[in-house]
Amino acid sequence: MAAAAGAGLEGSPPEAGFVLHAVGSLLADYGWYILFTLIAVYLLAQKLAKRFRSTRVPHLDATAVDPDVVVRQQEALLAARKRMQDELDAQAEKFKEKQRKLEEEKRRQKIAMWESMQEGKSYKTTLRQNQEPEPGASTSTAESKPKSRRRPLRDGGYNPLSGEGGGTCSWRPGRRGPSSGG
Repeated sequence: MAAAAGAGLEGSPPEAGFVLHAVGSLLADYGWYILFTLIAVYLLAQKLAKRFRSTRVPHLDATAVDPDVVVRQQEALLAARKRMQDELDAQAEKFKEKQRKLEEEKRRQKIAMWESMQEGKSYKTTLRQNQEPEPGASTSTAESKPKSRRRPLRDGGYNPLSGEGGGTCSWRPGRRGPSSGG
């Protein structure tokens, strides 16, 4: 029997021995890499097949949904939209009313300014009188803050841009405008 097994290899063409030797050396060198690659491809194929099945299944389940549930969901959605639209309309109405009040106040100020100008008064004093707080309002905050005077940046002394101060040289900028001459 051993002779028959050896005769099978010897009777085959020389290329078959070369192929067997090449495949054997390839498996010996890269066998583990090939095995892990095949396992990774198998797991990836399983995962993709599961994902493909899960995307197909909801389309089949959509026909099995109870119509009453769908109608209730749509009615609830419409009611929520109507509530939100009513809230938005109420906010828009408040905004329009606020704008009307502001326009009315501006119109009153313009009328008061026009009347004061007709009487020969300054319109600025009329505006100040209109903007003063009412006597019942709290004026303690207005009285507690005196108007601060702006202090000059320099207390005096030498300022080269003013032309005043120390030194014998005083520079003044030339006149603006076109030069006079003929």
